[in-house]
Parts: sequence; structure tokens; C-alpha cells
Amino acid sequence: MSNPHASAPAAPAAPFAHLVYFEPRIAGNTGSAIRLAAVTGARLHLVEPLGFDLEESKLRRAGLDYHDLAVLDVHPGFQAAMDALPGARVFAFEVGAATSYTDVAYQRGDVLLFGPEPTGLPDEVLAHPRITQRVVLPMLPGRRSLNLTNAASIATYEAWRQLGFPGS
Repeated sequence: MSNPHASAPAAPAAPFAHLVYFEPRIAGNTGSAIRLAAVTGARLHLVEPLGFDLEESKLRRAGLDYHDLAVLDVHPGFQAAMDALPGARVFAFEVGAATSYTDVAYQRGDVLLFGPEPTGLPDEVLAHPRITQRVVLPMLPGRRSLNLTNAASIATYEAWRQLGFPGS
């Protein structure tokens, strides 16, 4: 599968954060994540297998004209993604975590890790030794989850805010 984002502009030397989508399944959510990365300066990483083709029209439509402004890496598996981000702290976002995303003091280069809809991150990823902490976005009781990119947007903007919105 070819990567239409391979010729995107170079990422900042040290992006403020890395947004990692583990095995994303919905093209529109990933298109929105491309847009999120483009407007914040985060670097987007997708872990295969993907539930869509990177050329899919829903992906292109959701990303609008931001595809050339985002930096996107595709990794053949979770370990490859972690190998590409050595030493970075990894925050796994999951519904059952005890720590709120606002209780984290984010640092440049942190990894914000999200699982696919509707299952979230699998146990083997949550048990990976690179996971620094599991964090949650608080919600009202009885709600299953937020839309994937809505959740990623909330977390990305909190990390960016804490770091003083570098690059803006």
C-alpha cells in the first residue's frame, strides 16, 4: 500500500507530541486525525493493520486540504512504532484507567496512544513495557466512549496547552 503522505513537509525537529493510532479502522476518524496533526504540529503514527486504504475517499474528505501539512508515519506493528519512538513516554488512553488526562504533566515528545473503535487498546498493548501510564478522559457514567478523534483532540490540545502551544 502506498503512502500518499510520504512527501509531506518535514516534521518539526522535535514535535511537541506523537499521536499514535493503534490499528485504526475508520477512515474518517483517521482523516480527522491528519487534520489534527496538521493544525497542532503533532506527528501522527498509524499502526497496521489499517481498516481502510490510505487512498480511501473518506480519509481524504475528512482531512480536507490538510494532508500535505501533516506528517504521518505508518508502522507495520506496535513494536515498530515503539522502536521509532525510543525513550518517549507512552500514555495509553482507555476508558477504565484511574488517572485523568489532566493529571499528567506532559513533556515534549510524549506519545498519546489510542486504540481502535469500538474495542480500544488490547490487553497485550496495555501490558507492553513501554506504556508509562494508562489515562482516561472522564465521562458521565454509563457512556461507552467518545469518538476516537474527538478523544485524541482533547488530549492533544491539553498536552499542547501545557507546553505553551509551541509553534503557534
